[in-house]
Amino acid sequence: MSSPTVFITGAAAGIGRATALLFAGHGYHVGAYDIDEVGLSRLAADINAAGGRVRTGVLDVTNNTHWTEQLAEFHEATGRLDILINNAGILRSGRFEDIDLGTHQTIMDVNLGGVLAGMHHAFPYLRDTRGAQVVNLCSASAIYGQPELASYGATKSAVKSLTEALDLEWSRHDIRVIAVWPLFVATAMVDGMSTGTTKSLGVRLTADDVADGIWEATSKRPRLPRVHYEIGTQAKVLAAAAKYAPSWAVRAANKYFAGA
Repeated sequence: MSSPTVFITGAAAGIGRATALLFAGHGYHVGAYDIDEVGLSRLAADINAAGGRVRTGVLDVTNNTHWTEQLAEFHEATGRLDILINNAGILRSGRFEDIDLGTHQTIMDVNLGGVLAGMHHAFPYLRDTRGAQVVNLCSASAIYGQPELASYGATKSAVKSLTEALDLEWSRHDIRVIAVWPLFVATAMVDGMSTGTTKSLGVRLTADDVADGIWEATSKRPRLPRVHYEIGTQAKVLAAAAKYAPSWAVRAANKYFAGA
């Protein structure tokens, strides 16, 4: 049997890079894709030096032609698609009205449109691979709308709903769809970011923490279906509070943490 495969977007740095290295170390044939060709070259060198296998390619997740070509090439080379990890995303923080509309729309296009396109284009390959999985990067900022992260949180809330819907819809094809939920992660995405929430809660997770969470979620299937995986203590506490506390209390807590 051929080795299992994983196709990762946004793989040149941060969470994507850490995840690619981890899965390669576990014997996966890694497909690493990004718009950062230099970062991909460095990643490939590290994986190859450790004896792993990797294919890289340029992929703008908003470009349908890129998706079609890169998925077809990867599948032709490996013959299967065990896991698709929709990791690519962008974040801009600040007051909603101070961020230009074009930036808000780009956040929507990448964070939501990229996930939507990836799952649509990857479906035939996932369907034809027994026990295939999709991992969508969500965010604890989507548990309740966050001031200064309005459009970012909105995309992650939409990803949550899309994940839930397709996990149900695709179960007949033996495709599992899950979401991982970190809070703030110490990557370039949050460099220089200063919001009320980051000041009060801090940036406590590393890219390796999230990669470990993705590995655990995909390598150990629970007996009862599970869709959402919070990463880190803070995300778990916030998710539990949002689930069991009254809505007014959840709103008050978010307002407090955000300093709004």
